[in-house]
Amino acid sequence: MRSALVLALCVTLSQPTEAADQIKGVVELFTSQGCSSCPPADAVIEDLAQQNRLAVLSLPVDYWDRLGWKDTFGSPVHSARQRAYASARGDRAVYTPQVVVNGIRHMNGADRDEIEDNLQRLQSSLSVAVGISRSNGSLRVAVGAAPAGATAAGRAATVVLMQYFARREVAIGRGENAQRRVAYTNIVRDISAVGEWTGDAQTFEIPAPAADAADGAIVLLQTGTADAPGPIVGAAKLDFAPE
Repeated sequence: MRSALVLALCVTLSQPTEAADQIKGVVELFTSQGCSSCPPADAVIEDLAQQNRLAVLSLPVDYWDRLGWKDTFGSPVHSARQRAYASARGDRAVYTPQVVVNGIRHMNGADRDEIEDNLQRLQSSLSVAVGISRSNGSLRVAVGAAPAGATAAGRAATVVLMQYFARREVAIGRGENAQRRVAYTNIVRDISAVGEWTGDAQTFEIPAPAADAADGAIVLLQTGTADAPGPIVGAAKLDFAPE
């Protein structure tokens, strides 16, 4: 797992057109195999991931490993992202299961009604068209121009690529979920900063991952910084079908 700046080719292009399945909401779940409250949230995420217009991600944290079971997908990168969100909001603590919607609001990851309510309220925040495609061993990310009237802050964002495993089941041997078998969905395996968007239509091209490295990717256009992430203003997703 890594969080790094990936060198990318960046050129200007025409504005991507909005497809019928343009992403309208981003759901990040911070979860842990060592958290007894998390399996209901993991189930909610599995269900939400079936909706084409949602970009749904599971980010297993590592800070509950001390309770007797080391999360097989847990990463300090995920824990750091959750803490960065909390710091940006002025929160005093982090918890699991926690969902962050569109990089803006957080809530209990098992509360589907609240998640869907916030997705509805915040869908207009994803105002920049984003697309992702794969061809000839490369991933191509197309980002549209900022909407008319956007402020300077609304014309600057990082293109963040999150590669994931689509679904894995884990037999948990110890800890709070001992002897349970839990399914996880869109499990983040790599986070990388592809490049910086400056408000004009741009494309970014990077090498595609190895065939066994990930099942797909979600790209986020996120304001703020890695240490203080802000609202997500665009997103796209791609399943890695064989070329």
